[in-house]
Amino acid sequence: MNIVVLVKHVPDAQLNRQLSANDNTVVRTDSILSELDEYAIEAALTLVEERGGAAAGNSVTALTMGPAGAVAAVRKALQIGAFEGVHLCDDALAGSDAAATSLALAALVRHLSPAERPVDLIITGMASTDGETSLIPAQLAARLELPQLTFAASLEVTSEDSEAGGGTRKAVIRRDGDTEAEVIEAVLPAVVSVTDQINSPRYPNFKGIMAAKKKTVTTLSLADIGVDPAHVGSAGSWTAIDSAQAQPARTAGTIIADEGNAGVLLVDFLAAQKLL
Repeated sequence: MNIVVLVKHVPDAQLNRQLSANDNTVVRTDSILSELDEYAIEAALTLVEERGGAAAGNSVTALTMGPAGAVAAVRKALQIGAFEGVHLCDDALAGSDAAATSLALAALVRHLSPAERPVDLIITGMASTDGETSLIPAQLAARLELPQLTFAASLEVTSEDSEAGGGTRKAVIRRDGDTEAEVIEAVLPAVVSVTDQINSPRYPNFKGIMAAKKKTVTTLSLADIGVDPAHVGSAGSWTAIDSAQAQPARTAGTIIADEGNAGVLLVDFLAAQKLL
């Protein structure tokens, strides 16, 4: 099974996130692998390990796009256990919104899916921790003309016949709602996004960190995958940020001293805020 996992280099959520004053793009100086992508990596590794791992011809490739520093997300994925990594790096990608990003990623997946070894499954997190739009999985599936299974709380791949014999393989997920769960399936190849309820991601251990140093990270440009720079970046995006302002500082708030009437004052305060 040939699985690709999309990973993203995002600003650390523990730090203050900022927009560049020049073009209102996210400042990514202090960035890490998106936490939600770790669940996608774990899901992919579990599937290939169940099928005999690399020795049985299975693979997990971590893909990302972004500036030079974004390769750190791929390297973290390799430390966790991904077999190899691919980094789409091109100055023209700067400022890409979800639509432009999905266009570039779709071209990258096609480039990495030759007829003799096509990609069987594309796994993503349910969202990135910077944009939090959850748009990329659906847009990517549409561009690749593949079925999509989103917000998976569980994932398995089944086969009507033996996989070695070319049997039809299906991805089967469980999507949990507020009051009910639904089971959805799709014939592979497919795009699957997973939630943070699907598993407990493994941590990179010393052996994994050392092994990652020997794994291959391939860097590609837009020219390598046949994408016109005019179709990505700010020029190719469907949306734009016209203006932005810093988040206002938090106020000290209202302190209610209990002199026997605190309950009444609290109710009055909540009513004034239209919370009651």
